Amino acid sequence: MTRCDLSLGFVGLGALGLPMAINLHRAGFRLRVHTRSRSAETSPELKGAIRCSSPADTSTGVDVLLLCVSDDAAVEKVLFGLDGAASQLSAGSVVLDCSTIAPATAKRCGERLADQNVHYLDAPVTGGTEGARRGSLTVLVGGASEPLERVRAILKVIGGSIHHFGGVGRGQQVKAVNQVLVAGSYAAVAEAVALGQQLDLPMPQVIDALKTGAAGSWALEHRSTAMLNGSYPLGFRLSLHRKDLEIALDAAKAVQLDLPVTTLVEQLELDLINNGHGDEDVSALHRWNQTRQRS
Repeated sequence: MTRCDLSLGFVGLGALGLPMAINLHRAGFRLRVHTRSRSAETSPELKGAIRCSSPADTSTGVDVLLLCVSDDAAVEKVLFGLDGAASQLSAGSVVLDCSTIAPATAKRCGERLADQNVHYLDAPVTGGTEGARRGSLTVLVGGASEPLERVRAILKVIGGSIHHFGGVGRGQQVKAVNQVLVAGSYAAVAEAVALGQQLDLPMPQVIDALKTGAAGSWALEHRSTAMLNGSYPLGFRLSLHRKDLEIALDAAKAVQLDLPVTTLVEQLELDLINNGHGDEDVSALHRWNQTRQRS
C-alpha cells in the first residue's frame, strides 16, 4: 500500500503533534486533522489537509488515526467521549497513539478498540520539538506486529528510529524509563550550570569542553544554553513532564521500587508549576537553583 493509498486522521496539533502532522502532509499522505483549540488546523503548512470538527469527524473513513494529546483523560475522551473517534473507526483500522499515558490506560484503550476489531498501538515518542520538526523522533511501540508493519511507512516519516517492545502498554513502560532518565539528566545539568555560574566560570567554554566527555548528554547539548540565558523556549512542557514522572513513579510503586532521585525532581517540578512555570520547557528546572541563590 503506497502513501497515497493510506488515509490518515491526526488529532492533537500541539508542540509535537503539529510538526509531526506537517511532515506527514509533506510526505504525501492524505490527512484529516483536528485539535482542541482549532487554531493549529489553519497552519499554512497543512494547506490541503481536511480540517475536521471533532475526533469522530477526523476518524471517518481513515485507515490510521494518530493521536498526540496531553494525558490519559484526553486520550480516552478523544476515543470514547462525545463525538469520539471510536464511533466512526472502521473495522481493521489502526489507532497509532503517540501520547504519553499510563500503561494501564493504553491496555484499557486497546481492549475496548479490539471489541470493534480496531487495532491499537501505543507509540510514545521522545526527541523534543527539534526531533518532531526534523522527523527524527525515537518511537517506542507496544502492540501487535501486523498493524505495526502496516503503519511503519508512517512511523518512518515522523521517526528516525522505531523500536517494538511487545504487547500494548510496553511502549509506555519504556517511555516511563525514558522520562526517569530525562529527569535525572536535566536536573544534573541545571545544578552543574548553577555551580559553574556561582564559581564565575566561562560557562559556554565549560559546556563546550564537557559535552564531548563522560558528562555529555542530550540535555547538556541542547538545553544548557537556555539555562545560561535564563530563557526556556518550549521543547517539552514542564507540566507534562511532571505528569510523566507521576506515571513512572506509579510504575515503580507497583513493583515495590523506590526512585529517590525521580521523586525529588518531581517535587522540584511541582514547586515550579505552583509558581507559574508549568508551561515552560523542562529546562526551567534551572529556575529552582536561581531562586534559591537569590533567597
